[in-house]
Amino acid sequence: MNDNQRAVAESCLKSAYDGRMDFPSIVGALVAAGFDGYAVDYRCKTAAYYLPSGESLVLDLPADDVTVAIGFDAPAVKRAIGEAQRGEPGYTYEGFCQKVKAAGCAGYFVSFPGRRVLYIGRTAETHVEHFPD
Repeated sequence: MNDNQRAVAESCLKSAYDGRMDFPSIVGALVAAGFDGYAVDYRCKTAAYYLPSGESLVLDLPADDVTVAIGFDAPAVKRAIGEAQRGEPGYTYEGFCQKVKAAGCAGYFVSFPGRRVLYIGRTAETHVEHFPD
């Protein structure tokens, strides 16, 4: 992994939280830097960025006090995703994270080649969201 790739991943994570970049912009920047996906683990409070070579970079998420609920509420996760996709007034990535954690989402995996996100609960229940066209 080169310095530019590290800088892009760090910038994308920071920009998600401060609202400078939305999901499509983040995906575009990471793909352009050569990444093929990333994963967010709310219980470890980390985001891992993956290169096709097998190299990865793990970054810490900002601290918060929202724990992941035990039960997985897929409809609530889907509602939070919809708010993000529509760019609802008042939407923030931090608020999205809080909502999905409260809905039992322990983390998610983003596959650029697969054009999908797999949301997973503590119970190993899942919700798959395909990238919008």
